[in-house]
Amino acid sequence: MNSSDADRFLIFSSAGLRAVAIGMTGVMLALHLAVLGMDAWLLGLVIALGLAGNAVGTFLVTFVADRMGRRGTLVALALLMAVGGFLLASSSMPGVVMVAAFFGMVNGMGRDRGAATTIEQALLPLTARDAERTKVFAWYNVTVDAGHALGSLLGGVPALLRVHAGMPVLGSYQLAWMLYGVLCLLAGFLSLRLSTVLELRERPSPVRLSPHSRKVVVRFAALSGVDSLGGGFLTTALIGYWFFQRFGANEVTLAPLFFSMRILNGLSHLAAAALARRFGLVNTMVWTHLPSSLLLMTVPFAPNLPVAIALFLIREALVEMDVPTRQSYLMAVVRNEERTRASGVTNLTRNVCWAVAPAVAGMLMKTLSVSAPLVVGPGLKIAYDLLLLKVFRHVKPLEEQVKRAPGKRYTTAQSIA
Repeated sequence: MNSSDADRFLIFSSAGLRAVAIGMTGVMLALHLAVLGMDAWLLGLVIALGLAGNAVGTFLVTFVADRMGRRGTLVALALLMAVGGFLLASSSMPGVVMVAAFFGMVNGMGRDRGAATTIEQALLPLTARDAERTKVFAWYNVTVDAGHALGSLLGGVPALLRVHAGMPVLGSYQLAWMLYGVLCLLAGFLSLRLSTVLELRERPSPVRLSPHSRKVVVRFAALSGVDSLGGGFLTTALIGYWFFQRFGANEVTLAPLFFSMRILNGLSHLAAAALARRFGLVNTMVWTHLPSSLLLMTVPFAPNLPVAIALFLIREALVEMDVPTRQSYLMAVVRNEERTRASGVTNLTRNVCWAVAPAVAGMLMKTLSVSAPLVVGPGLKIAYDLLLLKVFRHVKPLEEQVKRAPGKRYTTAQSIA
């Protein structure tokens, strides 16, 4: 195994372990908070604080990771996540829970879109040729969603402990959070073993984006913010809470549901790579993502739990196809030394919007309707898809060989570099 293959394996393995921990969070966080006596608004606030911590972490790594060392930054993030899990395992005081959520970057999205992914997205193109980049990102996301799937199953551990071991309700969640912390520590250990080839420590200060790259990144980040604002209404924790309130579904139902969801997400990443080769990255992002939002809008009108689950899972088979294509696209249209900054700015925008939305969603669930987020969130995502197509349909990465139609201009990664 050469150095690039070894580094890619370590990145995949670390991301996978972290995703297992985050997959657990998506299933059990809201239910744990409900056991602690928190209502929908306070529950949304805690989820928002966790995502705010992710946003702050993303902001910091955007500007310091290349100077302080990418490996060390990944390890530090893993340690903070572990501490957050151990705090949730050891205290039921609301104040401590909020501190743990923020500083531990507890991700109620149930999807790993935190600060660590900013660094990993910048590292992965260094382990593959341009022609293989989208495929590498697809397999990276398959690994992450496999971790999410396993984590979703492990999110059912509290229920199993209560049924088969007679453990108290609160104690069952506390033990699960201990497991979460251990998984985060293991992820940090693997990151520590990455090679020094991936570092850019010789640079005394963060690289500034070129004027052309800055224009692309700012527009892309702004549109990603709209998408993430919609996604913040649809965190896994809030979706789980919706199924709980609407149909009485608990961990026994939610764990296999979210496991199935992640498996479908993972398979869709491979399909996205194949579609992107034929139709292009932007077209794949838009024309798979848009119908998924329309499908989600139908879920609140489902007459029973099986129908709601079926509609939700069909949606999940489409919704993640834009993830590897989006990541690959952004890394293609900026230079190598600009990738951490570009990834960081975009992920920061996404994390800030994710952080804002859950508190609003919780308030809407409490004051308007428990189904309100399942209408507002997809609506915002549809707006994102249409705007993305309008703004970026002519900005092409180098590997997309496009014949120039009369009267049209295409921008390539080559011209940007």
